[in-house]
Amino acid sequence: MAHEKFNVGGMSCAACQAHVEKAVCKLDGVENVAVNLLSNSMAVDFDENAVSADDICRAVDRAGYTASPEAAPQASSPEGAAPTTSAAPRQATPAQVMAEQARHMRNRLIVSLVFMVPLFYLGMGHMLGAPIPAFLAGAQNSMSYALALLVLALVIAYVNRAYFENGFKSLAHRAPNMDALIAIGSGASFIYSLYTMFRMSAALGAGDLELAHHLQMNDLYLESAGMILALVTVGKYLETRSKGKTGAAIEKLVNLAPKTATVLMDGEERTVEADAIQLGATVVVRPGEAIPVDGVVLEGSSSVDESALTGESMPVEKNVGDTVSAATVNRTGAFTFRATRVGGDTNLARIIQLVEDANATKAPIARLADKVAGVFVPVVLGIAALTFAAWIIATGNLSQAVQAGVAVVVISCPCALGLATPLAIMVGTGKGAEMGVLFKSAEALETLRGVDTVVLDKTGTVTEGAPRVTDVLPAPGATEKSLLKLAATIEAKSEHPLAEAVLKRTREDGYVARPLKDFAAVPGKGVVATEGAAQVAAGNARLMAELGVNVPADLVASFAQAGKTPLFFARGGRFMGTIAVADAVKPTSERSIEALRELGVSPVMLT
Repeated sequence: MAHEKFNVGGMSCAACQAHVEKAVCKLDGVENVAVNLLSNSMAVDFDENAVSADDICRAVDRAGYTASPEAAPQASSPEGAAPTTSAAPRQATPAQVMAEQARHMRNRLIVSLVFMVPLFYLGMGHMLGAPIPAFLAGAQNSMSYALALLVLALVIAYVNRAYFENGFKSLAHRAPNMDALIAIGSGASFIYSLYTMFRMSAALGAGDLELAHHLQMNDLYLESAGMILALVTVGKYLETRSKGKTGAAIEKLVNLAPKTATVLMDGEERTVEADAIQLGATVVVRPGEAIPVDGVVLEGSSSVDESALTGESMPVEKNVGDTVSAATVNRTGAFTFRATRVGGDTNLARIIQLVEDANATKAPIARLADKVAGVFVPVVLGIAALTFAAWIIATGNLSQAVQAGVAVVVISCPCALGLATPLAIMVGTGKGAEMGVLFKSAEALETLRGVDTVVLDKTGTVTEGAPRVTDVLPAPGATEKSLLKLAATIEAKSEHPLAEAVLKRTREDGYVARPLKDFAAVPGKGVVATEGAAQVAAGNARLMAELGVNVPADLVASFAQAGKTPLFFARGGRFMGTIAVADAVKPTSERSIEALRELGVSPVMLT
């Protein structure tokens, strides 16, 4: 059984989504179809022996839409193969495509609103007592008035012609969608208004100014035709913006990984596209660089910031044999590692796939919406036809019959259930991803309303996710001032995150660094240097033991019990004191815990 994703074009509403799913489900060998309206994508599980990807694309084409397989990631060669320095040109990301759609829709909206305002004023202003320009007022100028409305409405219709193109195409394929309702409603208003203009012209030609004026005031619906398109475009623009924000949340996850990397080939370092790294390649990572793929350290050691994946603010020491993950950041030493998982197999790629899969799945309410959307448009058109016929029979007034029929079509256009449900799911899962909350599926998102217990991680959730100084404890014979001065001096050249926390505190207290010589970082332990004639050092208990500096054992145990990381300082072989660093509780955490309890949810911390 194969699982493949497709890009789908031409969809504009939940009815389109239902028609695409129905067209693909009819194929023999298709096991499951999930169409995502808001990302214009489709995931299909199918038997490759019974049906092919080309067959699926043709089925979508016959339904009036377009489909193409998503570009597959570059295949990895067998483990140990040398990476190539070339890579295929990057395709536009979903976020970039959505951003371009939003810009295009915004331009349509601006033009529509610019012409809608005068159209509304001319068409409806007289009902509000607003003055109409003299050259358009009066029965003798009724044709000029009608032509002015026509020009304004035609501009709006032109910039929004996609509604007519997609709507009538869907009718031709006997799969009417929301665009068909918009096209029929606006088109009927246009056609009837043109018919009215011919009647007005005939009335003026016959000198019947009263009839011409009556038709002008009662039977022109050009302002309705234009405003239907303009107001629907407002909704479409808001929908596109929401899609863009969700795509941007996924894009942020994608951008955590670097675009290029340094690999060893034939003993030489070469810069390649990160996507071109293959299994078994030897990758070089220097301080400050992000790790491009998952792997195992071959040589060197360093401190790695894994907060992007784990939320843990404290860096993790990495030595030979330890694993490293894509999107984590190397903070101190340089090292090389062997790529063990690349492309879609990395931890980061799996997280991104989890978010995308959640967007593609359907909650129970969404499946109900799909069933409604599948028959919604035909039912609406049927009701509109019956309404038109009933008014003709009851009144014999064609104008009122057209007005009633168009009203049914226009009022039904939004299909709130069909649009709002998938949009809410996509925005919910996307916003969650942006804030570090991942939903396994849309069904899990809907089930959330019945949750009575929440299990919370500590780091970055309850706490701030960044270390800061909590304790400054000078040793007997030393002072807090002398300890902070020493800390400001020795940590000034360190790149370690804990050093950054210490320096932030010393800067706040106004301490500046003094000159040092022979500064050296000891991976996994700390730093040493020479100040004047004395050796100075800062680091953990192992470094102090190597330097012969006695650190009280109970001090180490007490900080470990409190969940704090102690940094010990020494000068000339003498213990000078301890500065403890920890991830502090967020100011908002207490209120958040209280809010959960007020909702009847029991919070539990698991760390």
